[in-house]
This record gives sequence, structure tokens and C-alpha cells, in this order.
Amino acid sequence: MEMTRQDQNVETARYQKDIAVRLGLDPQNLIFNYKQKNETVRLDLVTVNSKHDQSFLFHSIIGTDKIDALKKMLEYIDQYYHNESSLTIQWIKIGENKLHTSYFRANNMYDALDKFYYGRDMGSYKIFSITLNPVS
Repeated sequence: MEMTRQDQNVETARYQKDIAVRLGLDPQNLIFNYKQKNETVRLDLVTVNSKHDQSFLFHSIIGTDKIDALKKMLEYIDQYYHNESSLTIQWIKIGENKLHTSYFRANNMYDALDKFYYGRDMGSYKIFSITLNPVS
């Protein structure tokens, strides 16, 4: 039986809520960016840090449709996210003088920088340090 548009919307909302719960975040601090390309959907999950009013890429995943991408994002969170390295980036926005600290999970520092710069102009930010956090 094929899902109706209403069923898909309800299912999408349920998965999005599940993702917020598993990450321990308020749903309003998550942005689900969907991009349709040919026969696939790319989901870019973005987190919003209300402390310094910035958003960062959490993870990107490809699915056959929105629901498949959301299921794969949940699988990533459950199986892989906590196995990635924890990194700290200290940075400022050019023209401001407040040093910010942001935390990322990534395979390496290049992945962390990709997450940091997602949707931003690289020339507008200055990175002061990237630190691999110790494993506890």
C-alpha cells in the first residue's frame, strides 16, 4: 500500500522528532535540509547553536526519499556518531572580537572544518585552533 502525502508528512515529523530526542536537542535547534537530485534525496541535518546564533552541519546522508534519508540518519546516530572523534574548534567571525568554541564529531579535522564551513563564506571566519579531544 502506497503512503498518502498526509501519511508521509506524519511519518517525516515522527522521524524528525526521534532524531531530536536521540541527540538530546530541542527540535527548534535542528534544520532538516532536503535536496532532491534525480532519484535520490540528500538530507543535510543542521544544528543551531543559540548561544552564538550560528548553525553547523551535523551530518549529510543520501536516501531514496525523505523517509529513507531520515531512517538512515537515525541509523548513523545510533551506530556511528559516537564512534567518531570529538573535536573542538575555536573561532571568531571577522569584524567581531568574541572568541567562540564549538564542538564537532567527525572522522578527522578536515571533516570537522567541512561541518563548520557548511553554508558559510570561508573568508568571514578565522579559526584559531582545532583540537582532538581525549577519549574518556
